Amino acid sequence: MSHTHGAGAGPLAGVTVVDTTSMLMGPYCTAVLAEMGARIIKIEAREGDIARGIDDRTGKKLGPIYLNLNRGKESIALDLRNPDDRALFERFVKNADVVTHNRPPGGELRLGLDYATLSAINPRIIVCGMFGFGASGPYGALPAYDDVIQAASGLAAHQTGDGEPQYVRTPLTDKITGILAAGTISAALYERERSGQGQYVELPMFETMVRFLLAEQQGGYIFDPPRGDAGYARTNSPHRHPFATRDGLIGILASTDAHWLSLFTVLGSAHLIEDDRFCSITQRTINIDELYRWLGEAVSKHTTTELLARLRAERVPAMQVNSIEDLFADEHLVSTDFLESVEHPELGALRQARAPFGFSRSGAPTLAPAPVLDAHGENLRAEFSE
Repeated sequence: MSHTHGAGAGPLAGVTVVDTTSMLMGPYCTAVLAEMGARIIKIEAREGDIARGIDDRTGKKLGPIYLNLNRGKESIALDLRNPDDRALFERFVKNADVVTHNRPPGGELRLGLDYATLSAINPRIIVCGMFGFGASGPYGALPAYDDVIQAASGLAAHQTGDGEPQYVRTPLTDKITGILAAGTISAALYERERSGQGQYVELPMFETMVRFLLAEQQGGYIFDPPRGDAGYARTNSPHRHPFATRDGLIGILASTDAHWLSLFTVLGSAHLIEDDRFCSITQRTINIDELYRWLGEAVSKHTTTELLARLRAERVPAMQVNSIEDLFADEHLVSTDFLESVEHPELGALRQARAPFGFSRSGAPTLAPAPVLDAHGENLRAEFSE
């Protein structure tokens, strides 16, 4: 068993998820469910999840992405086209609450992962499909990965405005869709407590990211026909970036009138709160380029430590700029033990991020390290034997 079950072991303790996903989006979803206490039976192909090989520095098929997204899961290698393996898989389904897959619409039929097939085995099963595009549209059957969706959703072009489109330097679409999938699965589990019936849940990456981007970027296109350009001036300003101090960089985001009054005061320009260009959020947004140009010049006259101290004293949101490496020495993360020490039986000591959420009463499970391929195969075959 990969993690503690029972009282205090998370709000999803007692829920079993049969996870046939690989790579990043699906495993991110089921990683969140595991952190909430669900039991995750990870079905891997005989060669294992492809993510095992990414940046694998030990030759043990335990690369860092795999290690981070598969803690607390039970691994079994199965070929779903093999009759014996298929029979075992169906016994898992019969006793499970959720099945996840990341096959494009139509692709799940070839492996018998479709809702019609699985609900005939277990009418209470919730099946969650995560893939590129909604099944009902002309893109429905197309394969997709993060870069493809960043391109199609407008995100890559939006990154640089009039410049050459660029990808966000993290697989954002995989992770956002995975998080939303965890939420929708939880909602379906809640609904099943009332209806007693399972259902199919669809999570297309394209539609997820279009909605994600339009939330603040729709602008004049909220109207039909449009009344002006799309976009949000503040986030799209070329002057929106970490500001250079005398000795480093700092991130600042003042939003309310009170924030700006405090920021203007700290920077010796309290009178600007009365300036017609900057006196309200509407005017500040219209004149954001001019405001951010001024802010960059004003910040450059101060040191990072001195300015951060004064801004924090005035409750203006501001922080130093951290690199990935800096995070491992960040005083807040160190103090909260957020990057906890984990002992892996194959790799030794690791440092990995804990779940960022907590539950005051239901608690959280203690997650075992990510497993080697088929680590739980023998035990699962015994537990689900006919």
